[in-house]
Amino acid sequence: MNNLGDLLASATADIGHEYFQLPIHGGGPVYRERVYCYELYHQMRRRWPDDGPFRLNGEVDKAAHPVLSRLDASYAKPDLVVHGPGDMGRNHAIIEVKSRMADAEGVAKDIRTLSLFRRRVGYERAIYLIYGHGSLDRFFQRINRLAAEVAELPAIEVWAHQAQGSPARHLFDLYRP
Repeated sequence: MNNLGDLLASATADIGHEYFQLPIHGGGPVYRERVYCYELYHQMRRRWPDDGPFRLNGEVDKAAHPVLSRLDASYAKPDLVVHGPGDMGRNHAIIEVKSRMADAEGVAKDIRTLSLFRRRVGYERAIYLIYGHGSLDRFFQRINRLAAEVAELPAIEVWAHQAQGSPARHLFDLYRP
């Protein structure tokens, strides 16, 4: 799927402020990953081609999967997958999403999930989409530090979505053979 990056950029540009940061009664807006992911899924599905070999699925629980259960993947529940359902030979991309406020434990789990699906399950691409206002430098330092702890880290694309109304951008790749 050659246009996944363009589709992702376009979809993120249309995520409204109430999905980027959820307004809270009696308080300020907060980042809520599920709210953002559901809207991202909606925006991507609106653009999804009907005639391609891949489908977009959200939060696919792989715990009881007959192939993945042998890989100790019970912790893995990817935010989005681009694949041919029912055909392990057609795995295109896994996407994990985190807000810039995520804790180290959540980031480490996402990096392990992305690595597992890329290295052991055969997904062609792994995308880590970080969203949130302001500088992401400290978050990227955390990602790099935690990624250094993963043996044989495959290529993981790191994308940033820093403001509603603008597209996410592919910034760099994590990789360590």
